[in-house]
Amino acid sequence: MRFYRLLITLLAPLLAGLFLWRRLTGREDAAALRARLTGPPREDGPTLWLHGASNGELISARPLIEALLERHPRHRLWITANTVTGRDLAQGWQLPRTTATLAPLDLRWLTRRALRRQNVTAFLTLENELWPNRLTTCAARDIPTALIAARMSERSARGWSRLPSLAKAALEPITLLSAQSAEAERRFRTLGVPEAAIAPQIDLKALYTPNTDPLPFDLQTAFPRSNTILFASTHDGEDAPLLDAFLLAREQQPALKAILAPRHPRRADDIARLITERGLTLARRSLGEAPTADIYLADTMGEMPLWYRLAAVTFIGGSLVDKGGHTPFEPAAYGTAILYGPHLDNFRAAYEALDTTGGAALAETPDQIAKAILSHLNGSDMPAKAQAALASQTDLDALLARLDPLLPR
Repeated sequence: MRFYRLLITLLAPLLAGLFLWRRLTGREDAAALRARLTGPPREDGPTLWLHGASNGELISARPLIEALLERHPRHRLWITANTVTGRDLAQGWQLPRTTATLAPLDLRWLTRRALRRQNVTAFLTLENELWPNRLTTCAARDIPTALIAARMSERSARGWSRLPSLAKAALEPITLLSAQSAEAERRFRTLGVPEAAIAPQIDLKALYTPNTDPLPFDLQTAFPRSNTILFASTHDGEDAPLLDAFLLAREQQPALKAILAPRHPRRADDIARLITERGLTLARRSLGEAPTADIYLADTMGEMPLWYRLAAVTFIGGSLVDKGGHTPFEPAAYGTAILYGPHLDNFRAAYEALDTTGGAALAETPDQIAKAILSHLNGSDMPAKAQAALASQTDLDALLARLDPLLPR
């Protein structure tokens, strides 16, 4: 633990410089810089601190957040994120008794200051990463700490096992751990989470409620569902084989169209080159171009639910390359057939449930992906099977029953 504290203290000036550069280049605002380096403003009344890395964790936690506000009316909620988009998402909800900011750096003095300024009575974290100073500083002040829908990949577990004293210091004080899967729970137990802290497993993404707002007329007209596929949250190294699969599938269904939504829109220029190199026409969402091309490059943030609603079949990115995959819960909620690659560490339990019932299909090569696309464009029973398989993946009431006694009323 001393080594970690020394390391993060030495890195703090470099991180401060990075955040200042992001501010000066317009990538973040002044409020983000202040929150990271000085902590939150002072607030009155007892506060529950809930931390999520970014949009994905916070969106999935919305039902939990609303339940906490309802069940603890005397408390405020302080939501933190590591990204400006996550902060802005939470601010946009305009929830009562709620403040949303960037998370302060994981320095002891800064964490102590944040706990004091916000009068924090409990700390709940949804993030995949563990921040030792936050956990140990809360423990030193007798503030309950809870890891909710906690993930621990095999790679992360190996890394923590090489630092046993740090793992012990960070994990032994945890008051409650609700893992996302049995595998993650086993890894947390091995690393030192106390048996008494183990709570029912939960995957908050299973609580996702689909958007039912009317679809934009131009998109609904441009993308008939039975002729539309979605390549969702793709990473570097996935776009080329997926575009090749599209070309193969289009040989059998010439009217086929594709929406390609990269995980990181900053890769849009590189993806655009891959598209034009294959002789395909391209329209980019970020440029306001009409969605009449072969490939609609959805190079924006926060619109994935829209693309799920338009597509009969969705290939989930982050699974052809070793990124651990992305959530099947949102596409399942929108009734799109789900295809995926071999790398699924982040959601293995959910995909295993889908495999058991035929609610999703593994496809690794362009040829396999093309055949799977054509198999599920019309009349597939895969979406109904997926919804049934994932409905049993979480129990919010069971988690709240364990959480409530820890949170002062």
